Amino acid sequence: MSYILIHNPSCGSSKKGLALLQENGVEPEIRKYASKTGQLSEEELRDIATKMGGVSPREFLRAKDAEKAGLAETASDDEVFAAMAENPKLIQRPIGINGEKAVLGRPNEQLLTIV
Repeated sequence: MSYILIHNPSCGSSKKGLALLQENGVEPEIRKYASKTGQLSEEELRDIATKMGGVSPREFLRAKDAEKAGLAETASDDEVFAAMAENPKLIQRPIGINGEKAVLGRPNEQLLTIV
């Protein structure tokens, strides 16, 4: 089973999360979700929410960027998933995925809970 890190190399928290994993002997597969080739589909985002325990996508939505992007506070989960797939800046990072479990690395130590 491979540990996957949903990562943005220009984000300080994401870089710290990667360093923490590596310091603890985990060499994750890096998914640069903000790039065209690494962008997450709506289906993948739904899968992440399921692996986080069936949470709403709002659990890993960057609220301040959602407001800037015009995503209404009353938007449905379907609308939030669609907006995140279309605009990766709306996704909070880093996110760790290991098998059937996923966590938001806020704080970064959370990434170690699924190793």
